[in-house]
Amino acid sequence: MIKTSNKNNLITWVVLLIDVLAYWMLVQVMVLFLPDYCSPAVNHHPNIASMIGMLSLLLFSLILPPLIHHRRLQYRKVALRNIFVAIFTQCLFGLVWHVLVVETSNEIVYGFFMTIGLFITLLMFRTIERLLLGLLRRKGRNTRSVLFVGNDPANLAIYEELISDSTTGYRVIGYYSDNDIEHAPETLVRLGNYSDFVNSIDGKTEFPVVDELYCSLSHAEDTIIRKIMKFCDKEVIRFIYVPRIFPNMQLSLKPEIIGKSVVYTNHHEPLMGFTNKVLKRSFDVFFSILALLILLPFIPLIALIVKSQSPGPLLFKQKRTGMNGRIFTCYKFRSMHINDDADRLQATKRDPRKFSFGNFMRKYNIDEMPQFYNVLRSDMSIVGPRPHMTLHTEKYSALIEKYMVRHFAKPGITGLAQVTGYRGETEELWQMEGRIRKDIWYIENWTFWLDIKICFMTLATMFKHDENAY
Repeated sequence: MIKTSNKNNLITWVVLLIDVLAYWMLVQVMVLFLPDYCSPAVNHHPNIASMIGMLSLLLFSLILPPLIHHRRLQYRKVALRNIFVAIFTQCLFGLVWHVLVVETSNEIVYGFFMTIGLFITLLMFRTIERLLLGLLRRKGRNTRSVLFVGNDPANLAIYEELISDSTTGYRVIGYYSDNDIEHAPETLVRLGNYSDFVNSIDGKTEFPVVDELYCSLSHAEDTIIRKIMKFCDKEVIRFIYVPRIFPNMQLSLKPEIIGKSVVYTNHHEPLMGFTNKVLKRSFDVFFSILALLILLPFIPLIALIVKSQSPGPLLFKQKRTGMNGRIFTCYKFRSMHINDDADRLQATKRDPRKFSFGNFMRKYNIDEMPQFYNVLRSDMSIVGPRPHMTLHTEKYSALIEKYMVRHFAKPGITGLAQVTGYRGETEELWQMEGRIRKDIWYIENWTFWLDIKICFMTLATMFKHDENAY
């Protein structure tokens, strides 16, 4: 089989050459703006910076490698992970050069503006280059052809990921299987059954020219899988095994590394990482202390109004389900008259148990403020799945298969479900199912910036009232 995709390597090297030349030219332009106060030694700085910058490009490669998760980098990742790293490397070596060679410190200001200028210019150049590369790939250049083997839904998920953005340059040939992939679009063509596929890799029929082969066969088919791998090695085709999606499971298997072994888990939690844990906990502690300090002067006033409208304690305490299913005491400003249904019934829109100021507090989330104390105690986090009363945990865990997965993370004062429409009373089961899907998605896709976004969305509800906030 003759492969024609070697032209992709030429395009890759052309893009890299353009990157290096553009970087060198940008640094030379900065020489024209070299201030008079710079010492003679600084005259060599742009050339040193140019060499360091080009080395950074080679080491951290701003071009797009052949794998899908690199071929479709988000602009944010291009800016922060690639260009920033290259510029940071240059600045680091430039600082060493300044300390060892340059005698004065006046050049630091020039170096700062030079760095900012390079970052902005390279980001603009990168944007234009990505647009041109996308145009090139849409015209059929710098593409990678793909073949699927198996009818597991996992292959359909990969297919949708590959074609979701035409600028990635993936061209799907089709798939081989004895049965159709359920719910597959017409654009995903079945080329034949397994017998046809075996005949093609045995040389009895023509095998399509492909760069990557995605296989989702069962481990019970280990003989044919080994045969496919051997064939791919011989024909220089990248073989990728796709873990199967089991029936009736909302979460597919994801790889984890234990030593030198690869294992698969049914969900992935970014907050299992030490750095992410420290980052989230630091934010929780800092923000909670700040919120409690701001709240402190208002507590006497809140207490006075609450007690004047409804005799009883200022705080409402309730047992709720936390991380790993552990029960903890959740604190709120009391917004209802004392009643026997507090641990059994959710609040409704016109709930007679609420008094007027309590209704106001619930509307603007003021009743949740004492939960910052729960955050300091590490019972809760600022952002996470909202904790449910224990009775509801027992009820919904029996009705919703993945309900308890939400307890792999700390519960939050606010959460993704609450700022995306799943807030308030759950009158029907589908409402709770939607909330659980949001909670699980949050756990599996957590980032620090997602927490910040949810916090701002929560603050927005204080100015634009959520009709479900009651």
